[in-house]
Amino acid sequence: MPDAAKVAVFVSGKGTNMAALLYASRLPHAAYEIVLVAANDPQAEGLQLAAAEGVATFALSHRGMAREDHDAAMEQAARDAGADFIVLAGYMRILTPGFVARWEGRMLNIHPSLLPKYPGLDTHAKAIASGDSEAGASVHLVTDELDAGEILGQVAVAIWPGDTPEKLANRVRVAEHQLYPQVLSEYVSRGNDPQWLLERVRERALALPQTHERESHGSPGFRVGTEKSGKFFAYFSDQHHGTPHISLLVKCSGLDELENLVEAQPHAYHKPAYYGASGWIGVILNRPGVDWDTVADWLQRSWRAVAPKSAARLTDAADEF
Repeated sequence: MPDAAKVAVFVSGKGTNMAALLYASRLPHAAYEIVLVAANDPQAEGLQLAAAEGVATFALSHRGMAREDHDAAMEQAARDAGADFIVLAGYMRILTPGFVARWEGRMLNIHPSLLPKYPGLDTHAKAIASGDSEAGASVHLVTDELDAGEILGQVAVAIWPGDTPEKLANRVRVAEHQLYPQVLSEYVSRGNDPQWLLERVRERALALPQTHERESHGSPGFRVGTEKSGKFFAYFSDQHHGTPHISLLVKCSGLDELENLVEAQPHAYHKPAYYGASGWIGVILNRPGVDWDTVADWLQRSWRAVAPKSAARLTDAADEF
């Protein structure tokens, strides 16, 4: 099994969603572990539950602090705990853009409505007042815009005749406790899913000029040039030849660069069997914190190493323009 993703959970109150996440993390083969529960209220009940369950906690009141300073302290606590992801579970603070940007794609939130309906507060009252037949909950990525990030999962809850916001909120909360652990597990596991990783590589490889995909020795490969005379500039390797890595194989400048990168960053690079001797390096994809801009740079660099001069000139001209 891959290592469980390390998650910091931010709360402001009772922490019932945090509790659901915590207990789900202790089931067999869980995809994540909670390494920290942090709160902006030192009296938050969620902190007591976490401490009783042996989870590290951090508390710092936001009162009297600049928003940037409070965010910086919360973020540092998450980093000190080794968190790969931050999960907001009833955290009643709007985060600063810089904080959000640094955790882009690695910060999740749960919201008590079927987004994009009813961002913000009073969601249950709004759903009832609008005559909706159902309410629900959404898990989404956190962005600068309130409750507007990519929706990762939703669950619907029926609105009953004569419902009140309080009664509806109680039923939605039960649904949230089922939804959040499942969506978080699926999301943090994507980095170990070969098909998801291949799709991300494919999108970037085929965006380069005059490229096409062709299988090579049972693995997806990407070529530049014509179908007849094109040359491979990348391969997708799914744990081939006994390696634990799912990786992108691309051309580097030679064995010196390969060995230097593998020695300096063994978590990010490896020497692939057979290909390594020919100057191909493995960029490890099934690991936390993959920088997909760097992956795209490697693809373009490898593409340039074998692309016809005419294609390279066209790309250079487009870049200058």
